[in-house]
Amino acid sequence: MRILAAMSGGVDSAVAAARAVEAGHDVVGVHLALSRAGGTLRTGSRGCCTIEDAMDARRAADRLGIPFYVWDFSERFRDDVIDEFVAEYRAGRTPNPCMRCNERIKFAALLERALELGFDAVCTGHYAALVDGPEGRELHRASDAAKDQSYVLGVLTAAQLAHTYFPLGATPSKALVRAEAAERGLSVAQKPDSHDICFIPDGDTRGWLAERVGAASGDIVDRSGAVLGTHEGAHAYTVGQRRGLQLGVPAPDGKPRFVLEVRPVSNTVVVGPKEALATARISGERFTWAGRAPERDEFACDVQIRAHADPVPAVAVIADGVVTVTPQAPFDGVAPGQTAVLYDGTRVLGQFTIDRTVSAVPVA
Repeated sequence: MRILAAMSGGVDSAVAAARAVEAGHDVVGVHLALSRAGGTLRTGSRGCCTIEDAMDARRAADRLGIPFYVWDFSERFRDDVIDEFVAEYRAGRTPNPCMRCNERIKFAALLERALELGFDAVCTGHYAALVDGPEGRELHRASDAAKDQSYVLGVLTAAQLAHTYFPLGATPSKALVRAEAAERGLSVAQKPDSHDICFIPDGDTRGWLAERVGAASGDIVDRSGAVLGTHEGAHAYTVGQRRGLQLGVPAPDGKPRFVLEVRPVSNTVVVGPKEALATARISGERFTWAGRAPERDEFACDVQIRAHADPVPAVAVIADGVVTVTPQAPFDGVAPGQTAVLYDGTRVLGQFTIDRTVSAVPVA
């Protein structure tokens, strides 16, 4: 096959490209320039897609003896990922930019261009497995549960999975990937993994959002509406947050309070006890299926609401263009804007963006 290897400059994508070459594919490496800030450099394990990363990707491609290019996707990334990230926070929601990047950049914009240029598939260093079943290709969890990235790939559709290649899916551990990189002479063998939000390399999400959303003071209230304190910008808070509330009035029971809801219209943050974070039901209208759609409108599944959360047994119902999920045990602290990924064992069924939540604890 003709393979376009997306090379981020990290060890995973470098080893994935190396395995594609070793498997006999015709491989071309490409690094995505997602920022036009030419002086952007990496800070330890923070940030990605920087000048330093592009140079690391080029060195890896040279070591593998494959052609290498840098493609400027910065405008598309700004429009489809960064601008939506800001808009979602402005609306009081909690977005996942990695999901949107996979959905709209790596496996949409990049894959579209790859197919136009005659490539058969896009190769990445994601930890996930692809299985060709009787009804088409399926997306499954990786062998290494600690590194499994099937959650952030839950946005991929059947058409996209048909042109995707994940060489690391069956690798038992990240340590083996690093050891393989060292054996292959790849200089990124011990490069730290990137984390946090790639376009906020200093990790100060609150400050970054304040510059774009604008800080405006408002009230912090309890579930009855009583004012407990003030904040300098509702965008700085998300459901489940405990730190940074700085309330002058202690709770009657002396227990900590947590953010239960962010109301952007009134610029209000609602807080309450931890048990009030229990969520009995979630639903959303924006959903996709990773392969064939479920055969029934009501089915049992496991649901994961964060990248590193444990899956929760649940029942999903599809009705009137809405997916509604009821877990066997309540979820803990769910915010609108998060993504719920549905599983059948190790197989990813699909995903939806959470629009509405129903608390398991009624207001007293």
